[in-house]
Amino acid sequence: MDSAEPERGRSPRGASRGGAGLGGRGSREQSRRQFPRWIWALPPVAFLALVFLYPLALVVQQSFTPDEGGTSVEPYAEVFASEAFRDALATTVWLAVGATVGCLVLGFVLALVIAFVPFPGGKAVAKFIDVFLSFPSFLITLALLFIYGTVGMANGVWTDLTGANEGPFHFLTTPWGVLLAEITYFTPFVMRPLLAAFSQLDTAQLEVASSLGARPARIIRKVILPEALPALAAGGSLVLVMCLNEFGIVLFTGAKGVTTLPMLVYGKAILESDYPAACVVAVVNIAISVGLYTVYKAMTRPSEGRRRAGA
Repeated sequence: MDSAEPERGRSPRGASRGGAGLGGRGSREQSRRQFPRWIWALPPVAFLALVFLYPLALVVQQSFTPDEGGTSVEPYAEVFASEAFRDALATTVWLAVGATVGCLVLGFVLALVIAFVPFPGGKAVAKFIDVFLSFPSFLITLALLFIYGTVGMANGVWTDLTGANEGPFHFLTTPWGVLLAEITYFTPFVMRPLLAAFSQLDTAQLEVASSLGARPARIIRKVILPEALPALAAGGSLVLVMCLNEFGIVLFTGAKGVTTLPMLVYGKAILESDYPAACVVAVVNIAISVGLYTVYKAMTRPSEGRRRAGA
């Protein structure tokens, strides 16, 4: 009886603690219900709006503000009517499209070799591609200048062997030099999604096709290429967007007569102090980039859905 009474006495205290715990938990749940979940998104959205959207809004506003003041579409009319803008737009488009095609072809071939042709150091090369993606674009251009520049290694070897005053390699200061630098730098951005797609390819399909007498070219065309198309589309769209906005490669090659939209923005804003025109070109460049980025996201959705289904 004596031992039972303390247990009876202990029971209410435990119950009161439990009740207090339940009451505290319930109050916390009620306080959470009082605040909608979207409130927690306000701080990051406000930060992004302040850091990114506000400067962008200023650029758009300045593009509609002529030097005389007021609000007008006159800056757009002047820029669109200028031959410099049309030439820069055409140069930007053909360089971006040419570099994208070159990256797709070269990236597909290199990814095939790395994924399906065993050779010593293949895994190290695949890992190096990930490291290469972190390199700045001007570093690749600087390396090409050391090799093919006017006083680079290639011209140095030529003058030493022939005794000529200068070497024959001067293409880096032409649009073809810019194209070579962009293909060199952006090809790994195509290889990375391709290698990921090849790693998920069922090797049994390749073995069956090979056992049926299919040659490597037919296997690539009928088996590998269909599986690689989403990765090719995603990588190509990404490269196209980045080539349209590339500034460092064009600047470091010093290519004469090669003026892209980013270079035109730089020239109008820094060299000519024509800020309305610079903002107009920037808005056009942003609009093209956002449109292509939308295409890129549309290309990557099927592969993302496939990965989730596989997971």
